[in-house]
Amino acid sequence: MEQTVLRPKPMPGQSPREAGGQGPVRRPHAAPRRARRSRTLLLGLGAGAALLLCGIAIGFAVATVTGVGGPAGPSRQAPPPAPGAHATPTAAPAPPAATLGVEVADGEKAGALVVAVHVPGPGYTAGLVRGDIVLQLGAARVDTAADLARAVSRCRPGRTVLLTVRHDSGAYQQLTVTPGLVT
Repeated sequence: MEQTVLRPKPMPGQSPREAGGQGPVRRPHAAPRRARRSRTLLLGLGAGAALLLCGIAIGFAVATVTGVGGPAGPSRQAPPPAPGAHATPTAAPAPPAATLGVEVADGEKAGALVVAVHVPGPGYTAGLVRGDIVLQLGAARVDTAADLARAVSRCRPGRTVLLTVRHDSGAYQQLTVTPGLVT
């Protein structure tokens, strides 16, 4: 019987078979690890590109809805009258329009979904919060955001109007709002 105490111990990283010189030396390869790294890198780059493109698309959509993205050139005006010609009477400026101070979008069902509330504004004063769905303004039923815009434009600034909303919780509430002026 062989004594195990006198047998040399293999060095760290070697198996007993490698120490004795029997069989081929096996070394772990880094190829699977490299393939995993490159796959992770490609997936990360793809996800980053997708997020960037989505952000650009959302930015264009917001700019289009809010009307910010138009050209910054001079507004169109009538040419000045020729010298010696009689000046034609110009139309009076449009009267100030009423506003609620909210930004809305079409809801999934009937109503206009409140997406943003301007803090110093009539909607904020009345108690509107983001996520509310406006169902009625005065006597006008609101099915879309365009319906709400038409109903607000018909309101007289400074006069209180009854506003029916549905909150996120599903509760209905009638609020009193006083549309403000936009000059």
